[in-house]
Amino acid sequence: MLLPDLPPDLRFQAIRRDDPAGCEFVFQAKKAALGPHIVPKWGWDEASQRELHCERLKMREYLKILQNECSVGVIALTQSSGHVELDDFYIMPEHQNQGIGTRVLRHSIQTCRGMALRLRYIKWNPVGSLYRRHGFAMIGEMETHWLVERPA
Repeated sequence: MLLPDLPPDLRFQAIRRDDPAGCEFVFQAKKAALGPHIVPKWGWDEASQRELHCERLKMREYLKILQNECSVGVIALTQSSGHVELDDFYIMPEHQNQGIGTRVLRHSIQTCRGMALRLRYIKWNPVGSLYRRHGFAMIGEMETHWLVERPA
């Protein structure tokens, strides 16, 4: 699912599956933003993570988040019947805590108006506070993840 640009400084650029540099950026964004939350529980198996990454690239449409032409993160939204899944959303650590994630999340909510927005996140990832502040409520639980939804 595409997101319109967010003036004055944020753009969303589709990452083609046949673009090695773009696909590598998605992987590096995940590793940098999510890796610190994965490593304490499971460690980081580079080969397994790359294999999972390649599978996800086949199933999802990724957008690079650009701020003033600087690559700051990635997002993947998938429209389903009755809701939108926020599949992946990573802001590079050096660009976190600057309001970018909040702006992109609000923009995603606005773009998806009329449809519920769902996602899951690792229970010990502090990003949960961002989602709660924006009206997401728990709808399910897995051993390691919260499943949350923001109603339409």
